Amino acid sequence: MTKGTTSQGKRHNSTHVACRRCGKISYHVQHKKCASCAFPAPKMRRFNWSEKALRRRTQGTGRLRHLRKVERRFKNGFREGTTPKPRVRGGEDK
Repeated sequence: MTKGTTSQGKRHNSTHVACRRCGKISYHVQHKKCASCAFPAPKMRRFNWSEKALRRRTQGTGRLRHLRKVERRFKNGFREGTTPKPRVRGGEDK
């Protein structure tokens, strides 16, 4: 048996499938654990020795459903319960 091309043709069983949490092909079928994010553990897997991996999945890389609104509200000083002043159109003087 050689360890080259002929051996590669025999590899047709998948050990890892797509993870439900991170979406990577890192969920081990037999171990029932993701090698990338440690799903189903409640805390995400992260290590400081892999700086690039932290950068890929840190805050600001997703949809920012809530944080995008917070940034806008921060610019206006988190005002609430007020209505904006009516804006006057630029070219209309009467």
